[in-house]
Amino acid sequence: MNKLKWQAALRAPVLGAALALLAWPGTALADWYRADSDHFIVYANDSWRDIEDFTKDLERFHVAMARTTATEVTVPSPSNRVTIYVVRSAKEVREIHGGDSKYLNGFYLPRAGGSLAIVPRIGSGSSTRDVAMITLLHEYAHHFLISAQRQQMPRWVSEGGAEFFASVNFLKDGTVQIGRAAQHRGYELFNAEPVPVEELLDPAVYEAREHKRYDAFYGRAWLLYHYLTFSKERAGQLTAYLRALASGTDEREAALQVFGDFDALDDELGHYLRQRRIMMMELKGSSVPTGKIAITQLSEGEAEIMPLRIRSKRGVDLEQARELLGEVHEIAAAYPDDPGVLSVLAEAEHDAHNYQAAVDAADRAIALDPTRTNAYVQKGYALFALARDTEGTGAKRAEAYKRAREPFIALNRIENDHPLPLVWFYRSYVESGKDPSELALRGLVRASELAPFDLDLQMQVALALIPAGYQDVAAYHLGPVAHNPHGGSGAAAARALLERLEREPKWDGKDIGAVMAQAFSDPEEDAPLPGPESAPEGEEPDGKASHD
Repeated sequence: MNKLKWQAALRAPVLGAALALLAWPGTALADWYRADSDHFIVYANDSWRDIEDFTKDLERFHVAMARTTATEVTVPSPSNRVTIYVVRSAKEVREIHGGDSKYLNGFYLPRAGGSLAIVPRIGSGSSTRDVAMITLLHEYAHHFLISAQRQQMPRWVSEGGAEFFASVNFLKDGTVQIGRAAQHRGYELFNAEPVPVEELLDPAVYEAREHKRYDAFYGRAWLLYHYLTFSKERAGQLTAYLRALASGTDEREAALQVFGDFDALDDELGHYLRQRRIMMMELKGSSVPTGKIAITQLSEGEAEIMPLRIRSKRGVDLEQARELLGEVHEIAAAYPDDPGVLSVLAEAEHDAHNYQAAVDAADRAIALDPTRTNAYVQKGYALFALARDTEGTGAKRAEAYKRAREPFIALNRIENDHPLPLVWFYRSYVESGKDPSELALRGLVRASELAPFDLDLQMQVALALIPAGYQDVAAYHLGPVAHNPHGGSGAAAARALLERLEREPKWDGKDIGAVMAQAFSDPEEDAPLPGPESAPEGEEPDGKASHD
């Protein structure tokens, strides 16, 4: 059973201890290892023991979230797990990311069949969670909650919930403590621009306010989520609020119906923040099993090419891809029979638009190791690119697209629930100028069910369903995209499509391109949101966690 315990409340003076980045246990760097568990793949240049402990903590976190939220989540297909690349430092994370944030300590990219996180070496098993670990767990909490439920959550619930779970602690005996004080939000709660309850619960009020500096949105969202979770006086109100929203009630109205007077709730939060101790939940190790963790050491070639692989997986433009390819060629020449190296080579060749070379490298990788799923993916990508460039008769193009489908068909036989074969089977119809079959459309929908966290895929599904006459289902898939607070013009496009469907429930989508173009042409839609997004999360003098 979950056990409630008291914990020291969040106080500004103790913040320094919570901010110190902890080195991963162990001294000298070891070889590259890969850890495989039910929900994660971890690559790290460290000791076997450290990567195992780290992966166990991640699995405990997943199980603890499932138990705490009473959620049943199926084990993902192997390629749909989250892959975590552990690099040497936060500086290297920022270099790989390529943005201009000075405080980025890790980032997460949700992709069907290829979700990944890139983080620096992380202190695992410590009583004080370090910034990089909090960043990673915050983002995985989003990944979990999106995968576990389709109900749209207000931004304060989404971010407050992620902060609530990310403040976890793992004890040496396997016990997991959930709902600890979010010490990393101490600075903003006591020093940043305040965010009243009304602004949390009514996004229109928050967005209308002129935010002149970094505010306490994330800290206050955590505080309200924590209070509603443990308050005896308000027991059941968070659930009732979410039910009201699910029934279609407006955010402000739902909050007033369930929580009552905003000022009174504000006063309660103030008292809650100032108290000396707060509650948390404790799950004993026997109730949060990790499952099997398989550790393998990478080959010499794979270890050497790993930094280039990580950069490629992050995503590169054509100029970067061609620069990267030269380095990949040097390593591939030294390890011509390493399927892991050849798989990276295939991806690098594809990114550099050398499509036939990508096919050749992928074929060599598959011949050496038929289980290399990324080789099939890269071969398929390259063959689709070649098919698009095919000139001549319709029969010639049809044959090119038939060939392009073959690697994905082979991948589907290896991993039946891999989402990408389903996506590209559908796209083979669209790109070749044919109307998608019902089977292809159902496959695309199934892919989105396997990867609900990939919002680009949700949009793709909606755009396919509207002209096919499945407007209600399309609206269901547009919801997460439209409510993504970081979605920019993509979220604006989803909202525009939903508004059109509300006005015309049987809209056939014939002018869908014009609706999309209007949304994407609005320059304000991609401007930074007021508040935390105008300064990266945690961008305070002491440098807290930043999420991507």
